[in-house]
Amino acid sequence: MRLLSVNVARPREHRVVGKPGTTGIHKEPQPGAVHVGPLGLADDHIADVNNHGGPDQAVSLYSAEDYDEWAEQLGGALEPGTLGENLTLSSFGPGPVRIGDRYRIGEVVLEVTSPRIPCATLAARMGDPAFVKRFRQARRPGFYARVLAEGEVRAGAEVERVLARTDTPTLLDLFELFYAPSPSPETLRWALSAPVAVRNREEYEARLRDLTR
Repeated sequence: MRLLSVNVARPREHRVVGKPGTTGIHKEPQPGAVHVGPLGLADDHIADVNNHGGPDQAVSLYSAEDYDEWAEQLGGALEPGTLGENLTLSSFGPGPVRIGDRYRIGEVVLEVTSPRIPCATLAARMGDPAFVKRFRQARRPGFYARVLAEGEVRAGAEVERVLARTDTPTLLDLFELFYAPSPSPETLRWALSAPVAVRNREEYEARLRDLTR
């Protein structure tokens, strides 16, 4: 596996559902080394801090294999960073990606914490109001990661994956859990047993409380 592109965004004006604002979804490939710290990539803009960013969702990743599928669906290739990811990898490796899998890129170590959930900002970025639905149906979410070891990354670097336990939920398990109207307490406890992002943890704990009152 290789790191194909390192992408950051400057603030850009953006209109979502008719409302003006700024966004950091328009990420562009960087030519040199970029520092990755506990809160993400240097100079990368995050506008919606309530739903994005933070130590548990510091870096977002997508793969060229997933982009290839989108190219078939959309009738043309998309540039790295189009879907808002910081790091574009050649592949995520064989088998399903699990919460707790780790990716080492030079001195940087990332731990998978959450699938990416599509939102209205992504639909606006793609110029397609139906893209949230299309992204959900495609079941190719990519993921967020926390930074376990910081350092610099640059395009072309080799990527090493260290697998989590095989009984840990996969990205798609948690992607589907987000949309599940009535998950069982057992499923929520299983999700909580993994090193999930704090936003997910709070959501699962709240749903579990509602089910067990």
